[in-house]
Amino acid sequence: MEPPTPLHLLRSHSHPISALALSDDNERIYSADTSGKISVTSTRSLRAITTWDAHTDSILGVEEWDKYIVSHGRDNKVHVWLRIEDLPFSSRIGGSAGLPSLPTPSLAYSLDVNALNFCRFSLLNLPTGCDKKGEPKALICLPNLIDSSTADIWHFPSLERVHAAIGQEVKKSIFSADPGGRNTSGKLSLLAAYENGSVVLREYNRKGKEVSIEGEGWDVIWTSKLHVESIMAMRVSRTHDFALTVSADHIIGRYDLIAEKSPTEQRGVAYRTSHPGIGSVAIRDDGKVCAIGGWDGRIRLYSTRSLKPLGTLKYHKSACQCVEFARSMGNTTNLDDESTDPYDDEEMGPEEKLERSRWLIAGAKDNRISIWQLISFQK
Repeated sequence: MEPPTPLHLLRSHSHPISALALSDDNERIYSADTSGKISVTSTRSLRAITTWDAHTDSILGVEEWDKYIVSHGRDNKVHVWLRIEDLPFSSRIGGSAGLPSLPTPSLAYSLDVNALNFCRFSLLNLPTGCDKKGEPKALICLPNLIDSSTADIWHFPSLERVHAAIGQEVKKSIFSADPGGRNTSGKLSLLAAYENGSVVLREYNRKGKEVSIEGEGWDVIWTSKLHVESIMAMRVSRTHDFALTVSADHIIGRYDLIAEKSPTEQRGVAYRTSHPGIGSVAIRDDGKVCAIGGWDGRIRLYSTRSLKPLGTLKYHKSACQCVEFARSMGNTTNLDDESTDPYDDEEMGPEEKLERSRWLIAGAKDNRISIWQLISFQK
């Protein structure tokens, strides 16, 4: 049996890829590099919709948020850009040489942040919907402006800091953080991963007070230390029921976020692999499969329940710094209906949409983005 090969390759960057994301409808790939450039690529035409210099330093994270694009750079800035729509198919005929200059997203607003410890933003959409002006609302978690061992939570679009300096007891730099509601309580919680290899789950328990300072009201639910090296990446499942961490060591950490345990029980399970040096991790929408990107350039697939290996994807010759799964069919819109997009001159059928929902994309230090077509693992 021949080893799998990438379905497509994107060479839209001349610097190492540092961040990747897909839109919820799987129509757009967002890629960013260490020079501060962002490129948005149509998954239909595999051509750029827009490309621009979003930051003056390496980009830590990029994500589509409603009609906006959120980007986070090492230049200590989080920018919110107004998203550019794809060009009509008729305008794309003839190749890129015949296209006019690509439009550049306009900057909606910015936030000064602390990017000293390479911890990228984490965005939580608020279920209350839009504000009075029709704007979406979200919470964004970032390292504290002064103390990199603590976290701040800000509100978009008001740019108000609603929780400041969470987690002052750890005194180690945060490398990853994710805010979200716990299934058992519905309260706002914060899962943070640190440079000493530990993970801490906190919960906000002050009733009637939506704003906090100095970490007041944030109770530690549990602490776990599975890694012997700094945690390089953390990912929480779509349903917020478990999380995975990876590190420079050979361990994948798995943490149950909803099971009730006694305070003395070990939080999290360490799975030892034979491949140290892991820089990125992604979890498929159904929570059954994960992908980890190694410093050796390989992408390894695992069952999230047993951490049993499912296969290895080999293409990149240098470190794979980011991996992302496409959204599942259940999370895309109008899969079986005719498209309502006025620019959709080449309608995609359900089978094409199903195939695209099985994509895995990866970005590496070799400046390239690989797109893989996966089978439907039933693990």
